[in-house]
Amino acid sequence: MFKPFLEETAKIVEAEIDRLLGDPAQHAAPRLAEAMRYAALGGGKRLRAALVRAVAQTLAADPKALSWETTAASAEVLHAYSLIHDDLPAMDDASLRRGRPTCHLAFDQATAILAGDALQAAAFGWIAGDPYLSAEAKVALVAGLAQAAGLAGMCGGQMLDLEGEQTPPDLAGLERMEQLKTGAMIAFSADAGAVIAGASPELREHVAGWARCLGLAFQITDDLLDVEGDKALTGKDAGLDAARGKTTFVSLTSAEAARERLEALGEAARAHLDSLPGDVTLLHALFHHVVTRDR
Repeated sequence: MFKPFLEETAKIVEAEIDRLLGDPAQHAAPRLAEAMRYAALGGGKRLRAALVRAVAQTLAADPKALSWETTAASAEVLHAYSLIHDDLPAMDDASLRRGRPTCHLAFDQATAILAGDALQAAAFGWIAGDPYLSAEAKVALVAGLAQAAGLAGMCGGQMLDLEGEQTPPDLAGLERMEQLKTGAMIAFSADAGAVIAGASPELREHVAGWARCLGLAFQITDDLLDVEGDKALTGKDAGLDAARGKTTFVSLTSAEAARERLEALGEAARAHLDSLPGDVTLLHALFHHVVTRDR
């Protein structure tokens, strides 16, 4: 059930990003526009887009009347910006992303940095300019994205991750770091779907609890794939965390303990979904996809 949904969502969002980024030849800095397209198009799990759509469709009174595409595209290009910067020599020093050379190797470091900066700005601009969203929804989405992407979210988590290379965190510190670095944007994407659907504050709280479980489960699965995954399938360098001395759920505990934590998160996620009205099959399927994926 979920695979066709994910594939359809990826196709729709890919087309939306393509449309919004436009033809590089029409921009004042074509090379920068090409780098943005290189990083934002042509691959990726599109999990954040799927989250926006899945939650919106689950909670909306009329799923067919939703306008989720631009917000989903915004979440994906902000994620793309973060990957460009994470891959830089000053950060993770990665050579492969989505099965292709990382942006700074395909272009150069300065262009990659600017491409990331420009994609981040585009994410906010696209939401603000969406003609199908109410002013109230736009304010909520822009504020939520700013918090998830900044000091209190992804950037703060990345800083904790870098500091952890010198002073390894304990398990509680690791979970907090991952909830910021990875989980904050996953939580935003889920909440964005609830905002677009016009959900009540109470329902948004239940979605947030489920999304927190999902974000942590996503990262634990990533840690397992970094140790056990096939580079040909994951499309990125394997063993990079271990090579840089990073603390992960697997290195701090064990692969077996990481899988046990995934099971516990799955149970907690199901409890949150039990509090939502209507058919939540799609959200159950999304969680299952995250913890059983091979890339």
